[in-house]
Amino acid sequence: MNNFAIVVIGASVGGVTAMRKLVAKLDAQAPIAYFVVLHIGPRENRLASILSAAGPLPAEPARHGGAIVPGCIFIAPPDHHLLLDRAAMRLSHGPRENWSRPAIDPLFRSAARAFGSRVIGVVLTGMLNDGTAGLYEIRQHGGTTMVQDPGEAESPDMPASALRHVEIDYWLPLEAIPGVLSDLAHEIAAKHDVKPYRAGAIQ
Repeated sequence: MNNFAIVVIGASVGGVTAMRKLVAKLDAQAPIAYFVVLHIGPRENRLASILSAAGPLPAEPARHGGAIVPGCIFIAPPDHHLLLDRAAMRLSHGPRENWSRPAIDPLFRSAARAFGSRVIGVVLTGMLNDGTAGLYEIRQHGGTTMVQDPGEAESPDMPASALRHVEIDYWLPLEAIPGVLSDLAHEIAAKHDVKPYRAGAIQ
């Protein structure tokens, strides 16, 4: 099944508040599978329950080998990088990146390489520059890049870094992001909604 968008979102300082506001306005009918990395370190993570309560879509911790399906928000669990391949989600206890595990760049890189033009990468509030290299990979593989307007972010470093170093398709206030994601996802679904070829079928 390939007729849905892969939306990968990264946030750090101020990210819980930003994600609550974002998910509250998500279009539950949009053909999107969401994947979220928040810099949380090794401690217990309640983000899934917080986001489930805040918006129309269920949120749950990502599981190693879990299916990639639309209509859900999958969250990187504490102390593990979240990766995607064509078949499933993967969790890794690999080295920290940008002083973080989970980190944003590993998710963005793996999504870009697995899903190419179906990927929309979103960098929200946060310190330093995690997400910049990952957005570059998404751009190189034909995906769409998006950042929260640094001027409204609680911590502007991450979106500002992305704007300095990557060609960004959408630079938006937080409240505008859900509507743009929905529009882009419907375009992606239409583009990829091709019936599979079957030998002997009438063409």
